[in-house]
Amino acid sequence: MNKIDLNAECCDCNEVHEDLLKIVNETMPEENELYDLAELFKVFGDSTRIRILFVLFEAEVCVCDLAEVLNMTQSAISHQLQILKQNKLVKSRREGKSIFYSLADDHVRTIIAQGQEHIEE
Repeated sequence: MNKIDLNAECCDCNEVHEDLLKIVNETMPEENELYDLAELFKVFGDSTRIRILFVLFEAEVCVCDLAEVLNMTQSAISHQLQILKQNKLVKSRREGKSIFYSLADDHVRTIIAQGQEHIEE
């Protein structure tokens, strides 16, 4: 694992670059959008949810299947699925007495793939 240098480098002078700040201020998303984005990334901060997503990369499954493959209780899986569903990362459909879960769209796969690529650098 790479060692992190906690001593961030700072400028030797105190000069504000107004032209750059103008560009930044014009392109900066609204505060509520930044908040929503941060909340979305929090969802990826739980290894159980990541494990669930990896299962869903391969197949549409029910809570029973997820509980078995991840060696967890159905209650714990349901709780995590609720969070993933609230954040529009998974969707569900009913078939008889079973509810099957799948990825909401390909964005989920892309987000995880880019995260993997980043940590493998």
